Amino acid sequence: MSGRGQVTVADSHAADPVSCEEFAYNLGRVDGILVLRYRSVTRLALGENRQDFLHQLYWSPDGLLSARHGRHTSFIGPDEVFWAHRAVTHEVHAADRQTVYRICLREVPAALDGLRACAAAIDAEAARLIVALTEPGYDERHALDARGRIMAGIGAPPHPVDDRQAGRPGVAVAVAMALAHDPGDTTGLAEWAERLHVSVKTLQRDFTREFGMSYSQWRTKLRLRASLALLETRPVGEVAHRIGYASPSAFIAAFAREYGYTPGRAAAMRHTADVFRAAARP
Repeated sequence: MSGRGQVTVADSHAADPVSCEEFAYNLGRVDGILVLRYRSVTRLALGENRQDFLHQLYWSPDGLLSARHGRHTSFIGPDEVFWAHRAVTHEVHAADRQTVYRICLREVPAALDGLRACAAAIDAEAARLIVALTEPGYDERHALDARGRIMAGIGAPPHPVDDRQAGRPGVAVAVAMALAHDPGDTTGLAEWAERLHVSVKTLQRDFTREFGMSYSQWRTKLRLRASLALLETRPVGEVAHRIGYASPSAFIAAFAREYGYTPGRAAAMRHTADVFRAAARP
């Protein structure tokens, strides 16, 4: 079974997609693949759900995803996917003006065998093919090969996964979820600790346990990932302010340290890619 459909929400609520398109290839077979593409102009919430028959991958090429499994929250950048094994309850959130792809499979990618839910790496070729499967006129005869290359392009989680840790409550998760909805929040570690009635040392230790890095390192990475989406439509100075930097120069320096090029170049690269994609369309 192969096909494509679209449902458009005429009067969307804050967490609803503007549109959801479905692209199905060989669904009646174990090697089938279903790709759902969500588009939204406001916050997108794929609320708590559990799929008992299909495994799922979530990916956004243009922003940060917040994914929750049990009490553990992961923050997924454009070079990562969120993996949810079938029968595992989870939820995924995206910021405004994002496209989110939800890939449904009957088989488990080799790198994720035995894992219930986690962030995982995705290579550039797999990402390109996910987008290709949702383009008009895609040749269905190539879908099986594309699916295989997508499966092979999913890499191991960037950090060791321990489901025992994932089920434990942590104050760092509460802070992380708040910051994910507002990366520009300038609240410091001491103030967060006071709000949560824990010591600064406890909160810092919990960040290291949950995310493998300090509070300041995690917040910087969150802000810079959020900036990648904002730079698509907003000038550098506005982006710096929205993600919590006191000055554009401080943002530019942090961005260059993380990615090896400036925010201005990132915006230019995105524009060039859009031009090439538009030119390649029939």
